Amino acid sequence: MKLKYKKKPPRSRHFIPNILTLINMFLGFLAIGLIFNGQPIKAGVFIIIAGLFDVFDGKIARMLGISSRFGVEFDSMADTVSFCVVPSILVYSLYVDGLPSLLGAFISFTPLMFGTIRLAKFNLDEDPGKPKSYTVGLTTPIATITLFSYLFFNHQMDGDFGDPRTALMLVATLGFLMVSPIHFAKFPLLSFKSGYANSLLLLSFIFSLIIIAIWQEYILLPLVSLYIIWNIIYWLINPHRVEEPSTIDT
Repeated sequence: MKLKYKKKPPRSRHFIPNILTLINMFLGFLAIGLIFNGQPIKAGVFIIIAGLFDVFDGKIARMLGISSRFGVEFDSMADTVSFCVVPSILVYSLYVDGLPSLLGAFISFTPLMFGTIRLAKFNLDEDPGKPKSYTVGLTTPIATITLFSYLFFNHQMDGDFGDPRTALMLVATLGFLMVSPIHFAKFPLLSFKSGYANSLLLLSFIFSLIIIAIWQEYILLPLVSLYIIWNIIYWLINPHRVEEPSTIDT
């Protein structure tokens, strides 16, 4: 009887997801500069693109069979820049004028505070070899994109960045959702061979990306709001969600 050894992926492949993670981090860095230069709309576009790279780095790592603890930790470092630091700077730049300086600074700090707590919890719970079909708490990319979608929508409709009071309530709500026990569905696998449900979700995801690319200012806020509300309702109805690791991935 011959022993069969599992063939290891070429070392060159290990760089692919890490390069995507680096691009995510770099886009977050550029977004910070754009906000400081008074261009939050362009910063938001960069953050949406960073979110796509954040989705794909983990998926590609699993497709290539090179998921690792280093990849999980490195991804969290990139997410801290793009989806924790950036929204805090955005809030500080646009929505806390008129508040006492210390209060404004603390409110602006909340996306960074809740976001890093969320990422730390994820790193403790995540096993690269055993993907779950959901995340506990709203992910930092979705929370940040939701905040920017509010900015996009108001800028397109009214020419401003929205009512600061509404924006700050949104910031507080997103912060709570990030550290809440609510289960949020992950994005589908990048394959049409992983079952009917995954294929349907993947088609919906691709269709949503096309719509966002065309009508970003109008459609992004309703889409992310629908995603958040649907998951909250589903969790309230079924708080003990059963995992389906064969259909959904990170």
